[in-house]
Amino acid sequence: MKTLYIVRHAKSSWKYEGIDDIDRPLKKRGIKDAYLISKILKEKITRPDVFVASSANRALHTGIIFSDTFSYPLSNLKISRSLYSFSDGYLIKTVKALDDSFDSAIIFSHDHGINSFVNKFGSKIIDHVPTCGVVGIQFKTKHWKNIKKGTTIITEFPNYYK
Repeated sequence: MKTLYIVRHAKSSWKYEGIDDIDRPLKKRGIKDAYLISKILKEKITRPDVFVASSANRALHTGIIFSDTFSYPLSNLKISRSLYSFSDGYLIKTVKALDDSFDSAIIFSHDHGINSFVNKFGSKIIDHVPTCGVVGIQFKTKHWKNIKKGTTIITEFPNYYK
């Protein structure tokens, strides 16, 4: 059995002019949401075996906050430049490339790739995963590379999206 938690990065700021999209930081609300949702999630699940974040500032910062809440060593947080993509292709490749010694993983990524992924691989149709939303999916397999349609086991969204 493999368990995957996918987190859409928290709310980012658009107030800085002249910076590249990959460098956009979190808003205050995004930071607050990341702490809130990570604490709620910590009460519901066992700490995942591996944390992987997109290299985009907003996703990486979200991953750092979750790592802190779960007492996951920051030195072990994996950063993936390929997750800075807005399709599910790189997300699928990232998941299928996870080491089989990990039975669970949490990935911090972006909007469109996440929406496509959770609807393709989960059992529950989700119209839109909001910022800082978490979707957990369990797969009946021993190998990440063999994941197919799984079972959606958790959806956790900030309160204003419920």
